[in-house]
Amino acid sequence: MEDTIEPEAISAALAKIALDRKAFDVAILDMSTLVDYTDIFLLCSARNRRHVAALSEEIRSFAKKDLGIQCLGTEGLPAARWVLVDFGSVVVHIFDEPLRAFYNLDGLWGDAPKLASPEPASSEAGTESDDPDTAEVEPALP
Repeated sequence: MEDTIEPEAISAALAKIALDRKAFDVAILDMSTLVDYTDIFLLCSARNRRHVAALSEEIRSFAKKDLGIQCLGTEGLPAARWVLVDFGSVVVHIFDEPLRAFYNLDGLWGDAPKLASPEPASSEAGTESDDPDTAEVEPALP
């Protein structure tokens, strides 16, 4: 286990993975002066329950393989509406979109300083969006 990685670096790496896997509305909150059980909350949203579960698995796998960090616990995976992944110094909250708004952790912890989060990867040229709300529409033929 790699003990020398700072929580800020862990959260930035996990946020990048989440964004690369199409998570959105990513927020990194510095909780170090507000609670004693963690240093960072990483909040992100997913399109649906399957996406929540996939993000959780991808984040845990990346942390173990690439960062050498073992997950201490996971909560909420069976329902996959709000999954909490605990890495000790960093706690990841993955929400489906409606639950994120309902629980409003961003507002609840509004006094927590927000840390910079990575930018989402720009879409590759020539690839189509798999999001029906942003996909280009072919013009109708006359």
